[in-house]
Amino acid sequence: MMNRVMALLWRATYLRYLAASVLALAVDFSLFLALRATGMPIALLSALSYSAGILVHWLISSRLVFAGELRDIGIDRARQQALFLLSAFAGLLITVAIVSLAVQFGIDARLAKLVAVAASFQATYLLRAKIVFA
Repeated sequence: MMNRVMALLWRATYLRYLAASVLALAVDFSLFLALRATGMPIALLSALSYSAGILVHWLISSRLVFAGELRDIGIDRARQQALFLLSAFAGLLITVAIVSLAVQFGIDARLAKLVAVAASFQATYLLRAKIVFA
């Protein structure tokens, strides 16, 4: 019974995307915390850690989440990768803006990063589900 429920849940694209995002977030947030100790500017730190998460997310999204929509190697795949990167850039802008503004208003960077993660997650899911892997 439990295996059947898990199989049913796994068929839901949003849940697979959520799992991929959790793994990518683990990379992003771990790097964010590790680099924070270096004194690097918070905007650059957010951008670098988010970029590492992008790479992880592409690998998981294209192979597990939207595998049936992955284009063949060639111009179609390159276009899909470019759209994925554009969606990631949108998420990056959201992340950097939220973290930078929040820190300027005296909000702890870790809390700001969590808020940014939620906003970026929803925006990139919609872009990827409706445009990149449509």
